[in-house]
Amino acid sequence: MLRRVARHLLHGDIMPGSVEGQYIRLEVISGKNLEILTWRTLAGVYISIKRDETRRWKSAVRVLSSDGSVTWGNTVTLLSDALPKLSLELRASFELGRTLSDGELIGKLETSWDELLDHGDEPFDLSFPAVRGIHPSLTLKAGSVHACGNYDGELVDYVVRCEIDRFVKSMTSESVPHPGDALEYVQSVLEHCPVGHPDRAIPLTNLAWACLQGYIRRNIQHIDSTTSLFRDALALRSQGHLDHALSLYQLTKALIRRYSKECTAAIIHESAQLCCKLLPLCPEGTYLRRVGVDGAVDYVIYTRNNLPIEVSDKGIQLRRIVLELCPPGHQHRRRALDELSRSLDTRFSERGCIDDIDESIQLGREAVSLCPEGHPDRHTYLYNLAVSLRYYRFSHQGKSEDLNEAISLYEEGLRLRPVGHKSRDASLDNLGGALVDRFNQHDDINDINRAISLYREALALRPPGHQHHETMLNNLAAVLKIRYGKPDASEDLDEAIDLFRESLRFIRHVYPARHKTLYNLSSALCTRFTTTRKNEDVAEAIRLCHDSLAALPSLHPDICSTYGWLQEAHLSRYRVQRNPVDLSLAMDNFRRASKHPTQGFPARIVNAYNWTVAAEEHIHESALEAYRTFFELLDAHLSTRSSTTSRREAAAAFHYARTLPVDAASCALRRHNLQKAVELVEQGRGQQWALASRLRTSVEDLESANPKLAHAFSELSKRVSNAAQGSATITDRAAADLAATDYMRLTEQWEATVSEIRNIRGFSQFLLPLSYTDLQVAACQGPVIILIASRYSCNAIIVPTSGEPRHVPFPSLALADLEMLKVNFARAIRHASGMGPKEPRTDLIVLLRKIWDEIMLPVVNVLWHDLKVKPRSRIWLCPTAAFTSIPLHAAHPSRTKADRSGRELCLEDIYICSYTPTLSALIRARPMKMRATPSFVAIGQSQPGAGQGEALLTVDSELELVRKLIPATANPITLSGDAATQAGALEALQRNTWVHLACHGKQDRDQPYHSRFAMRDKPLTLLDIMENDAPQAEFAFLSACHTAVGDEETPDEVIHLAAALQFSGFKSVIGTLWVVDDDVAKHVVEAFYENMFEGLKEGVMDCTKAASALNHATYAVKNKVPLEQRIVFIHIGV
Repeated sequence: MLRRVARHLLHGDIMPGSVEGQYIRLEVISGKNLEILTWRTLAGVYISIKRDETRRWKSAVRVLSSDGSVTWGNTVTLLSDALPKLSLELRASFELGRTLSDGELIGKLETSWDELLDHGDEPFDLSFPAVRGIHPSLTLKAGSVHACGNYDGELVDYVVRCEIDRFVKSMTSESVPHPGDALEYVQSVLEHCPVGHPDRAIPLTNLAWACLQGYIRRNIQHIDSTTSLFRDALALRSQGHLDHALSLYQLTKALIRRYSKECTAAIIHESAQLCCKLLPLCPEGTYLRRVGVDGAVDYVIYTRNNLPIEVSDKGIQLRRIVLELCPPGHQHRRRALDELSRSLDTRFSERGCIDDIDESIQLGREAVSLCPEGHPDRHTYLYNLAVSLRYYRFSHQGKSEDLNEAISLYEEGLRLRPVGHKSRDASLDNLGGALVDRFNQHDDINDINRAISLYREALALRPPGHQHHETMLNNLAAVLKIRYGKPDASEDLDEAIDLFRESLRFIRHVYPARHKTLYNLSSALCTRFTTTRKNEDVAEAIRLCHDSLAALPSLHPDICSTYGWLQEAHLSRYRVQRNPVDLSLAMDNFRRASKHPTQGFPARIVNAYNWTVAAEEHIHESALEAYRTFFELLDAHLSTRSSTTSRREAAAAFHYARTLPVDAASCALRRHNLQKAVELVEQGRGQQWALASRLRTSVEDLESANPKLAHAFSELSKRVSNAAQGSATITDRAAADLAATDYMRLTEQWEATVSEIRNIRGFSQFLLPLSYTDLQVAACQGPVIILIASRYSCNAIIVPTSGEPRHVPFPSLALADLEMLKVNFARAIRHASGMGPKEPRTDLIVLLRKIWDEIMLPVVNVLWHDLKVKPRSRIWLCPTAAFTSIPLHAAHPSRTKADRSGRELCLEDIYICSYTPTLSALIRARPMKMRATPSFVAIGQSQPGAGQGEALLTVDSELELVRKLIPATANPITLSGDAATQAGALEALQRNTWVHLACHGKQDRDQPYHSRFAMRDKPLTLLDIMENDAPQAEFAFLSACHTAVGDEETPDEVIHLAAALQFSGFKSVIGTLWVVDDDVAKHVVEAFYENMFEGLKEGVMDCTKAASALNHATYAVKNKVPLEQRIVFIHIGV
């Protein structure tokens, strides 16, 4: 029977469109009170009129409203004498589109043509037999016509569908078909509906529903197969298909049924995604929405809201989907907001992304707003918002307004729990903790006193036997320890220790948080030891930390904290007893805390930083290891961020550690390890550029060793780079999370490929920090002078072309002196900008003399006497920290020689100076194996768009001047006016090998990646330039302000416009340190290009001549251009 039914599923006979004789035109207008008795979710209802024993007319399938009504508006013209009597049927359909079955009968009525025509030309109601006490009815209109016109609906074969209907109905009976029979059925039906057949989804859906009904009654053995059938059907009913919504719902129901048998987050995640797609397709008031969709959505929301907090990107994405299912006004929206907020809090604690906590607070505020005063849940949402503000954002950023708001929320929460409330103790505890935080920030004794008062009241409400008695003892003890040392608080420490001990007596050994009390008591005993010098206190403190370690599994995250307290105990004893063993143990525990694998990067980075401080303080041999560990952890932490801006934000969170690169170099110098000093300062500086450059690493050597792996690395690097660039432009947080998930997945694949490469012979150091030997390549064409500005010492390291580095100490120069020199220079430049061109720049001259005497003269002496570097040779300056804001290249004695034989030479008289942000940047700029055909573009914008600056009157004349000076072989072109847009400039940078840029330049000191050149429509930003890969580019002259000065927050990252041009591919760049005077800059520009192309041989343009050309140009214009405008230009690169 099954095969016979299958053969008939696709065939039907259609009546011809016209018959001679008397015709009746019947209009089916609407229906109401349609009660549906079916185990399946229907798609709609239709009318069937029986013509004869084998043929009938079928109306269109229409969607049923939630009130049981439907509107058709179908018309049919039928031959009146074909059959005196006629049968009208109301039927439920399981598809809106093409069908292979008649569905299920709702109501049936026998009538005649005469009865239909008795109502004249007016609409009339036709009532059907009652269903559940309600009479379904149709509104019709009938009339005689003399010709057969067109009709709506279709004429179909009535017989061939009966057996398939009976088969489907049999699946709902108590006697469930054997799975083998079902398989035989689907195979036979699918033979007639092969892949690509328009009706294939129908038998798939029929079988899936029938099987699902059977499995509900029996077992779950083949539930995955059933769900797969629904998936296949949905794939065949893509968006836009009439039955797309129905298939979405059917798959959702199957997944929900499966989840009830096997509770996995993946199932409910998929269900939530389907619900998001389904809701817009089922507006309020539709039958499908009432009978199934709302219930499915509520089930998904309820189930997801009761799952544990999950902080993976995928878990948070699901929370977002649930929130999307709860629009404003939805009964579950408040809970969905709160669940997403708490998930973001937890992810923030692990990854430290400030966007997460900002969004969490925003969600928390909305949740509170949905709980007006008097709402029973208001306290819960007040508390959760306060936690986000206090524990997360305040702890991260230290903003007083966040803590004050949290305290206000806790205060309101306490008012909601007056004396006698069963939960008042918790509110007292929360408010007390927030007041302690404020005391730690502002040292207001009133805060700590009130906190202790609140804690004592809470302890009274948590007597012995209360589940939180020991927690309250611990909290009160901790705050007493904090107050110790204040006036009238001499007994606080002893009371704190007694309370910690009492807490331990109440805490069972299996209590999960017992270890925290152990190391809290340890800390209190350490504090007392520093005063009493009683050895038993510190000995007990150390023992307690070991007990804490023993109580925890080896990979527990809190082991990191215990290591921290253990090092404090050993360090406390070392400070008193000076036993080297204690110092070694303290450093060893710093090491363990920094390298504990299950603790998040932020906490480990803080431990590594503290390790460097302690190692420096006690001159311990592990200091260099501590610095290296910090750099490695920070690098790994920043690598988890997809965009350059988010990486900078993550680095800025450790602002207190921004001097570590130079401190590390200073540490190595003090240990007479010059090579290590070079390696560490390079590893710690310019991390933003280093991370970005990894994705542009050349694979030439790797291609020879392993072409397949080289190709895989290149392709993954492109995909990671594209994912990072894409995520930078996303503003929607849900989309950002999806992008972050994709980025993390690609990054994991990329890192796995890098690990494979390191297993290849000769590639063990691939993309690892460079050794001194590798870094010395930067000095292949002249020495590089790294200038170290550290709080411990100020020095220079000269990396020669070959051999060991040389150390140049600056014994009379401290970091404070450099900071003052930087401030004085900024003041002198501002003062000079208001002076006449002929007025002497006395202040500047004095400062430049100081640079010469105290910094550059000692360097020149080593270059000249020790390294024998010839006059007029190239040298590269690599300044760090405060040195980056000082014009080192302009160092000048400005005095007569001692023997009165003439003026003393300045730095640029002796050597041709260039700058480089890092050694790695110079190495990346060196390769010039394949020179492209030279092409030159002069880009200028004299009329920038709104908000980008005033008009620049000299730009057009400067462009014309440059065009005349460029050799014809370079095919010079000009881009200006309306053509000089952001997109136009970016394309010009990509297409040309040489560029001159004349426009407004702006260094954004707060957000350096937003530094920009002003264009006609919108700015050309530093980020735009970074993402513009121009491997054939050679030279860029930036005739704009502030193009080579970094930001104050992270000076060692050297994030400025000139560095961005160099990163994008330009080997040689002229930039500026401060404001450029357009009226005089043209003299420097003219002199530069004249020198650049003087004696040009065979038309070959050589960008490596730029430093020499600039050197000659500034000398040539010294009588035309004021001092500050000559030294504003610097050369960067080869």
